[in-house]
Amino acid sequence: MIDLRSDTVTKPTAEMRQKMVEAVVGDDVYGEDPTVNELEKYAAELVGKEAALFVTSGTQGNQAAILTHTKPGNEIIMDNESHVFLYEAAAASVFAGVQSRTLINENGKMNLEEMEGAIRGNDIHFPETGLIWLENTHNRSGGSVLPLSYMKEVYSLAKSNNVPVHIDGARIFNAAVSLNTTVKELATFSDSIQFCLSKGLGAPVGSILAGDKSFIREARKKRKMLGGGLRQAGVIAAPGLHALKTGIPQLKEDHQNAKRLAKAIDEHSGFTVMNQVESNIILVDTKPSGLSASEWIKKLEQVGILAVAFAPTVIRFVTHRDISNDELINCIYKVTNLEY
Repeated sequence: MIDLRSDTVTKPTAEMRQKMVEAVVGDDVYGEDPTVNELEKYAAELVGKEAALFVTSGTQGNQAAILTHTKPGNEIIMDNESHVFLYEAAAASVFAGVQSRTLINENGKMNLEEMEGAIRGNDIHFPETGLIWLENTHNRSGGSVLPLSYMKEVYSLAKSNNVPVHIDGARIFNAAVSLNTTVKELATFSDSIQFCLSKGLGAPVGSILAGDKSFIREARKKRKMLGGGLRQAGVIAAPGLHALKTGIPQLKEDHQNAKRLAKAIDEHSGFTVMNQVESNIILVDTKPSGLSASEWIKKLEQVGILAVAFAPTVIRFVTHRDISNDELINCIYKVTNLEY
């Protein structure tokens, strides 16, 4: 099977498995796991923050950030298709006691005037705005990339209103590669950032939450509350550290493969590519075929291709490290020769 459901399906490399075997470990709750400590130090420096925290997942990192930045009764400004709003099981409401103020997005960007208008004033009827939330790259928009100029404007607006900014950067390295910049530069326009080790970078598990020292000190306690107190975690931190040190250049190839596949679909199939492919995600509209996404998912699986239904008539394909050039060529052949 050619698995294009997500970049989360990548398997650990032989090098990662060896790093796991060789990892020097200790009890991380006591701060004694040298491999976790090395990962956190390296990650913090990479994104230009004072400190970092190794968490089990992007969702755990995001929720720890919310718990640290906000207090019950606060409101978070976010876009209406953000991962934290759609795919984290209402955790922000359940754990932090906050509500979401969602704004319409265009390719992941909220209108700045609407954002400014959404920041609450000093009225006893209103919740206090506790956080502004950005997602880069933006999953629901097909991996669209928030440009530096936009992130800078949002950060400036937030600072002028004394509101912190968090970046859900699950695929922030994809954004940096697409923009030909560094994650450190992107993270400049945030008070905290979460990024995944287990997506495009290809590690088997884990994410990083980064911010200043006081923020991470408090987030460590929130991680414990969320069940994330880790013990001999070096065995899973080691492949994450290896992925950070070696996996970033591969992302450029993933982007190129996504563009090759998108071009072939657009020109030689009955599908229509909906998004401008800026990273490793392709959204395909099945409406012209008269069939639903679910019906096409079954047809694709019959010819050895796995994808996901993103909406009733939208299929998502995601390229990643484990898709070889031969598999991509095979996928292009199969998709463009399906009976529409």
